[in-house]
Amino acid sequence: MILTWVSFLRTPTPHPRFHFRGGGVSPTSESGFTLLELLLAFALLSILLGALYSTFFLSHKAMEGMDQSLVKLQECRMALDTLCREIESASDSKVGKNFLFKIEDRDFYGKQASRFVLVTFSPLMLGTSTVSYEVEEIEGSLTLLKKIHSTYGSEAEGKGFEVLEGIDAFLVEARDGSGWARTWDASERKGLPDEVRITITVSLKDRRLSFFERARPQIGRPI
Repeated sequence: MILTWVSFLRTPTPHPRFHFRGGGVSPTSESGFTLLELLLAFALLSILLGALYSTFFLSHKAMEGMDQSLVKLQECRMALDTLCREIESASDSKVGKNFLFKIEDRDFYGKQASRFVLVTFSPLMLGTSTVSYEVEEIEGSLTLLKKIHSTYGSEAEGKGFEVLEGIDAFLVEARDGSGWARTWDASERKGLPDEVRITITVSLKDRRLSFFERARPQIGRPI
């Protein structure tokens, strides 16, 4: 196509050729592409292919970044939904002599990294389970970890796994009559908080985004 376009732009220049026919000379006319025209065609083809490759590369990079952002958003949503269900199912019964619903205010180099422990009903185990959430630094990034074991079993028998990696902050707050608090110990306060707020902060394309949910313990309380 490019060769046809180049031949269309130029003015055809007949190149005479002479052939011998029975002792005589008869001129014939043949036309073709010169070396300059071929080089011009290859240059145009290179520019066109370069533009197509750049467009494809940028589109692929944008789609890949979008996929990573969507995966991160989905992971945040799933983590918040799981935490809310566990808080709503939190048990107000005592473990030994104490209630086990504890929020500790911690941080990593100024980044919020709450530690959260509660007794709740989990679909992963029969009966009540002790579930804990805490943040650890793994390979230079903050990762939210979850541990779960039977309330009346040993912690060594429990399971641990990563919930969300590459977070910027994890904050758990409890509300009582005076406002939101970043620490809570049900053994000292003799009960569960009225409401809990969970905030997860992540970075997406150099932007810090915070997602939060609220949940109320439901067991033992009027609906």
